[in-house]
Amino acid sequence: MKTRRDFLKSTALGAGALSLTPYLSAFGATAPANGFPKRFVFIRKSNGEIPSDLALPTFSAADKALDDKKQALEVDLDKHELPAWLQSLEKHKANLCILQGLSSRMSENGHFSYSSVMGAYKSNANSLSGIKRATIDFELAKLFPSPFGHVELSLLGDYTKFRTGIVSGYSASGPHQRNYCYADPQTAYNELFRAVTNPDSVDSDNAMLTFLENDESFKEKILQGYEKLKLSNHIHSIESIQARNKKLSQMAGSIAKYIPKIGKIHADGGLTASSPEKQAAMTDILIAALVTGLTNVVTYTIDELSTPIRGLPGNEADRISIHSIGHNGSYSGVSANKIRDNIRTGHIREVARIVEGLKAVPEGKGTMFDNTMIMYFPEGGEGHHGLGIEAPFVILAGNNCKLDMTGRYIRLPFHATEGHKTIGNWYTTLLNAHGNPIKHYGDLDLDMSRLKLDQMGAISRFTA
Repeated sequence: MKTRRDFLKSTALGAGALSLTPYLSAFGATAPANGFPKRFVFIRKSNGEIPSDLALPTFSAADKALDDKKQALEVDLDKHELPAWLQSLEKHKANLCILQGLSSRMSENGHFSYSSVMGAYKSNANSLSGIKRATIDFELAKLFPSPFGHVELSLLGDYTKFRTGIVSGYSASGPHQRNYCYADPQTAYNELFRAVTNPDSVDSDNAMLTFLENDESFKEKILQGYEKLKLSNHIHSIESIQARNKKLSQMAGSIAKYIPKIGKIHADGGLTASSPEKQAAMTDILIAALVTGLTNVVTYTIDELSTPIRGLPGNEADRISIHSIGHNGSYSGVSANKIRDNIRTGHIREVARIVEGLKAVPEGKGTMFDNTMIMYFPEGGEGHHGLGIEAPFVILAGNNCKLDMTGRYIRLPFHATEGHKTIGNWYTTLLNAHGNPIKHYGDLDLDMSRLKLDQMGAISRFTA
């Protein structure tokens, strides 16, 4: 097996180097202390996450009482069993943190969070005007630059069929700037790896983008205000794509060594693939995008309420509506709770595959996973019609994680009580730990502000 170091030494951007320094310098960044970038994977799920479903079944009576009352609690995972739906992570418990008690009241909750759960603000549904700032994934991508900077994947739908192609995403690169995402595995494969699979298209893109840049630059001279801002963002994107295409062409030989095989199910674009098959293919693509260095940050909407679910155990012939499950709908005699369990068990199986895929790639004195953090969380808080009072996170982090939290079940003080923390505090913690000294990321919780409770800054409990 070729190591991450072998890969970097063989690329045009890092030829002859013994670390990532030349690679990162190509994107205007300084190499981290250990020579390797940190990586972040955000996995968004729909339909909320019931906090009690993350409770450990082997809690002592005293710990269970504290957890039931939503009081601060911390226990070692190695002394406990995981809930059944998290069993795929059993052998990774040393890297696991079940984090309870965060809230997301300052973002959209209920059916859809759109960009808000990643940006800690009210997003005014999915309007551009409601996007207040770059989402946390884009902020982290700035700290660890890469050819794609940030990759967004999704499995979206319209209740009856999956969407395909390149569609509007939920992440944001800045105010009023919605990201795009790859809505099916075949499109993600074609776009991310086409420097290898279709190199002529990269040259064609460059020619097309040059034309667009010249045309839009002319228009910019006669536009004012918000329209001019939108156009300037467009031109900046064109320039970024041109620069990226040049780098990808240089890296094509090394990317080819790690390109994923996504299987025959995509001969028709994946239209007939089951949900588990699509998720497995996206996992393969996600791992390859990280291993090849195409990106260091991935955001993956593994499902949303309108995503049709097909091929679950016990419901192989059904097309399941996640929205219906949220209202306790059953299919083929299988209860809503059992289907919900099957859905998230499949999610966690894919999370485990990401962990194992990165642990299989040597990097430095360890593996790629040592420099990676994966976060699995509900976009809408604690339930189908969540209020955002609780927003549970399942977090996996490698040995070089800059935060002290792995191997534990941690419950923070409940919403609107002394010591409570929000997703804004959590995102501030991530940024502060990785080089961005921002005082506080995201909006404040108005309920806590009225109570005059401190909610600024990072979570000091997690600072290593």
